[in-house]
Amino acid sequence: MKRKNAKVLKFKTLIEQDEDGFFMASVPAIPGCHTQGDTYEEAIKNVQEAIELCLEAAEDDPFYKKQIRWPSAASKKRFSGAADVPIKFPMAT
Repeated sequence: MKRKNAKVLKFKTLIEQDEDGFFMASVPAIPGCHTQGDTYEEAIKNVQEAIELCLEAAEDDPFYKKQIRWPSAASKKRFSGAADVPIKFPMAT
């Protein structure tokens, strides 16, 4: 059921592909909020559902709700990314 005047929240989500090819998704701002999917698209769909479930749980648990780092205007400006950093190994002494 959709609420009137519902606000759209955008939580930063980390997605990595594991060695078996599964896509692992986690939301650092929400304790315990993580899931996986066979494809990137499935992981996105599953993490949306996981976020919704966590936020529903937070409505009933004030302690849990306080642990969530809610998105703000300032958080939109933060960088997130991944990089392959080349290192020669073994390192020269």
